[in-house]
Amino acid sequence: MDGTIFHPDFKPLPYWWEAWTPNADGSADLPATTDVAVVGAGYAGLSAALELARGGTAVVVIEANEFGHGASSRNGGAVSGGINLGKGISGRKNKADQGGWAREAAAMVRDAADSLLLLEEIIAREGIECSYERKGRFVGAYTPKHYDDLHSRLEMLNRDAEAGAYMLPKARQHEEIDSGFYYGGMVVLRSGKLHPALYCKGLLDACRRHRVTLCARTRVTEITRHSQGFSLTTEAGPISAREVVIATNGYTGDATPALKRRVLPVASHIIATEELSPELAASLIPNGKTISDTPRVLTYYRMSPDGKRVLFGGRARFTQVKPVVSAPALHRLMTQRFPKLNSVRVTHAWTGNVAFTFDFLPHMGRHDGMHYTLGCNGSGVAMMTYLGTQTARKILGATNRVSALDERDFPTRPFYDGNPWFLPLIGSYYRLRDQLDRWMA
Repeated sequence: MDGTIFHPDFKPLPYWWEAWTPNADGSADLPATTDVAVVGAGYAGLSAALELARGGTAVVVIEANEFGHGASSRNGGAVSGGINLGKGISGRKNKADQGGWAREAAAMVRDAADSLLLLEEIIAREGIECSYERKGRFVGAYTPKHYDDLHSRLEMLNRDAEAGAYMLPKARQHEEIDSGFYYGGMVVLRSGKLHPALYCKGLLDACRRHRVTLCARTRVTEITRHSQGFSLTTEAGPISAREVVIATNGYTGDATPALKRRVLPVASHIIATEELSPELAASLIPNGKTISDTPRVLTYYRMSPDGKRVLFGGRARFTQVKPVVSAPALHRLMTQRFPKLNSVRVTHAWTGNVAFTFDFLPHMGRHDGMHYTLGCNGSGVAMMTYLGTQTARKILGATNRVSALDERDFPTRPFYDGNPWFLPLIGSYYRLRDQLDRWMA
């Protein structure tokens, strides 16, 4: 199968890059000084820079590669309305203060829900053409127990995230997906999807309109704090700034070793199929929702913006591997869910890093005087936009309230230096557990 699934026009590149390719167009020379230096030109960094510039602050965005090189032009384009964060906090207990934890968790879910509204506001205000649609999501239950687990989160999501969520039993799941693979699932109406590369381009264009200085191919190698702010050493020379924002997420490097120790760069892999017949394409996900599911080695998928292809992603491996490895694995997972796609070929396959944290929560805050926004845990489109904007408002003194995600304890683990060498072992363990769960279902 490995040789037959690849289309003759196969490209080991993101499908999204057919519409917009990351580039260094309009890259400026690095100035000597600025008010705020933002490290990283993804959703978080660009959103922070945009809000700062709108507030009258001089901003320089420093990107190690081309603009949009990282996950911001590679992800699946699903826009969570707080559901992913709800998964991260559900079931946790603070034995000393269970009521306090419930209030804290509710505040975090409300912040995550606000991220959807903020993203929609930015898209409308800046006129970003990125095929945004609030079509909702279907979360497929991998086992009957997973269905019960989803049901247990329903009240929290509807109360705190206004998710408009309801359960769909297995007998009715064909209303949302032409597959018998799942044991029912949860429908979440307050969720969307977009073209991630065009959204990134739209943020770049907005930053340019607001006179943000954008510097591509300018890796930061060292950051030093002093009485007047910070000095940043880059491959293009030095720059001084009053404030620094670290927005590197799954590509956090040696310039910020303490933050690098707090994020786990996990590879996520995606394939795009060739164009399907109109009848087949229309039948797979009839209401245009994004799909995710509940096994430990999860998958996520949707139709392309033009409705002609399936874009199918997941943890084919937890580390970077070539398409000859990831594409067959994803194709196999796809055809388990949609057997009628067995003969469909793959035109694109790619990968990118998702930043996970040890507590499975996104984080914003300060470390050694530097602001950071890190750890999307797989819900980065809206969440990184939100945390970047909130960080900018914090610097401007323009926020009305402290975010529940701000200045939380940001854990690491002893001896972890930012190299997640153990991920293949965890991946193998998760696959085994998933197989056992399915076998016992």
